Amino acid sequence: MRLRTTSAVAGASALVLLTGCGAADMTRQASPFANAEGARTVTLSVQSWVGAQANVAVARYLLERELGYRVDTVQVDEVPAWDALSQGRVDAILEDWGHPDQERRYVEDKKTITPGGDLGVTGHIGWFVPTYFAEKHPDITDWKNLDKYADQFRTAESGGKGQLLDGSPAYLTNDKALVKNLELDFKVVFAGSEAAQITQIQQFAKERKPFLSYWYTPQWLSAKVPMTEVKLPEYEEGCDADPEKVACAYPHTPLQKYLNADFAKDGGDAADFLRKFRWTTEDQNEVSLMIAEQRMAPQEAAERWVDGNESTWKAWLS
Repeated sequence: MRLRTTSAVAGASALVLLTGCGAADMTRQASPFANAEGARTVTLSVQSWVGAQANVAVARYLLERELGYRVDTVQVDEVPAWDALSQGRVDAILEDWGHPDQERRYVEDKKTITPGGDLGVTGHIGWFVPTYFAEKHPDITDWKNLDKYADQFRTAESGGKGQLLDGSPAYLTNDKALVKNLELDFKVVFAGSEAAQITQIQQFAKERKPFLSYWYTPQWLSAKVPMTEVKLPEYEEGCDADPEKVACAYPHTPLQKYLNADFAKDGGDAADFLRKFRWTTEDQNEVSLMIAEQRMAPQEAAERWVDGNESTWKAWLS
């Protein structure tokens, strides 16, 4: 889901290998395909939000069906994914929302990671309220008026303050600093994951209750629960350089791909394919909706999208 301009709440998240035999600690082992004699293998990092899962599902399907690779996927939090990529435990990250510290360390200094090109999707994080509430209270779209409505956003978790609902604490977020530095009568409450945050938003919407949420685009839920952005102080280059002093909006970020440097050099047609993998927000949302709303398995959703978009993906193979 995500974010993207400042230091992350990294935590000590484990790298979990998703295989049919259960979970394995990626801090200790690489892909089970890595030493398979004669195997053409690729290991892709997949982040927890659905858009990232959509990217990987389609890339995996085509790598396997069209290029004959065995593809492994590894679920890794945003910052640990850079460490895994640098060490060669994964070959590619297909959706990064901007990690300047990691870029300096691994791309510029160590040169163990190389840019893989633009994904074709522009991401944006912000604070959003349901459109049904914004239509009744148009001034809510200016952050300066948030405190006026704080009592309507209170929950048991936020105590006497308004609730600002965030997703996973592992996502990059400036929200605690923003609430503090903008002197708002709100408290950041983490749902724990994107899925939990979506469930809460859907429940609020079902009951037509007001909510203020950290949210981002593109995201499939926006088509189901229309939301309106609250305008924060305008983003300017460098305004988020100090994580403790952030008092500005999040930027609009062209989402990027990154490859392990050795894989970029020696990965052959798989590396070439991933560099060329580039689609639109509409494409990503189409697959995301199939996974999240229609409950299709990622590979089933990927197959359906591939069947209907040959002119798009054929160019990735040329």
